Amino acid sequence: MADFTKKSTVSITCPLGLAPLLEKEVVELGFKPISTRVTGVEIEASLNDCILLNFWLRTAHRVHYLMEEKSIQSPDQLRNWVKKIPWENWISDDGYFSVTSRVDHHTIDNDQFANLVVKDAVVDRIRFKKESRPDTGSNLNDTVLFLFWNRQGARIFLDTSGESLSRRNYRTTSVAAPMQETLASAIVQSTRWKPGQEHFINPMTGSGTIAIEAVMLALNRAPASLRNNFGFMHILGYDESYYQNVREEAKKRAVKDVKGKFIATDNDPRAVMAAKKNAKTAGVDHLIEFETCDYDKTPIPDGDGIVVFNPPYGMRLEDKTDLRPLYKGIGDFMKQECPGKTGYVFTANMALAKKVGLRAKSRTTLFNSTLECKLFEYELYKGSK
Repeated sequence: MADFTKKSTVSITCPLGLAPLLEKEVVELGFKPISTRVTGVEIEASLNDCILLNFWLRTAHRVHYLMEEKSIQSPDQLRNWVKKIPWENWISDDGYFSVTSRVDHHTIDNDQFANLVVKDAVVDRIRFKKESRPDTGSNLNDTVLFLFWNRQGARIFLDTSGESLSRRNYRTTSVAAPMQETLASAIVQSTRWKPGQEHFINPMTGSGTIAIEAVMLALNRAPASLRNNFGFMHILGYDESYYQNVREEAKKRAVKDVKGKFIATDNDPRAVMAAKKNAKTAGVDHLIEFETCDYDKTPIPDGDGIVVFNPPYGMRLEDKTDLRPLYKGIGDFMKQECPGKTGYVFTANMALAKKVGLRAKSRTTLFNSTLECKLFEYELYKGSK
């Protein structure tokens, strides 16, 4: 069985551009980064540490535990190398596993072929040692292996997350193209908002993801608290009692109430209904004031706080609506109705961003999938400035 206390290199992946936030989270959890790249952070950690990381990281997608690494120059070398790894200590012979990969090597032009090579090698090894074999497929709900292979060499990992950590399990309903939870949390964390002390106002809330992530951050609620399945649960040697201790400790760290208000509005009743349902599933619906109204009718309470907009970008070919009046209206609303607050607009359309008509104090680059976006920050002074 696997030794869950043995340390190895752990590669934590994240969406493009979120690595600085991920690194900050990793440090706050007590780990020291070995390296940071644009899509992740590497540390030294055990499988038990991976349980903690999976449960608490808000901007991560997956937590990969390094099994082996080697200079590999062909599919045959890959197969022979993988067959020498003692998989029978990690994967049950009557279980199930899948393989994902990221390959950039001249000998293979299809990641699926690399996946098949690894699957066959693992099956051959376990069948030779145990006289029976696990099932394989593409399902990520069981044991998952990850192969990274480029000209520098190959690394094979246990994917301790399984399904992406962006899937928090609270979003049961959505409208249009919902934002990933990791990006929503990154937007919240990139603002100057003081969680639990200031108001959080989110006009044009859509499915409510940004508002829900803000509440979960303010409550110090673990982002994976609603998940009941991770890749590490299917590794031989998994100790459920350790996982339950992590869950119980997370419950103790969470707070039950906050001072600032959370307000989320949208002019689409279906969006508000979806946002309410998602907030209820997340267990935070009692803290968010939802309202169906145009963005410029959003109630703005007195006191410090932020106003966060995620308006449409207007960048699809089928988008025919002139969005310039919308962006100008957002700027006018923030200037006239939100004095003393800090305003934020998240968009991929820099031409439309100029129509807001306010001087941006800062611009933070984030990516919505592969689309480069900016989070513009505006200080909303009383009077004109």
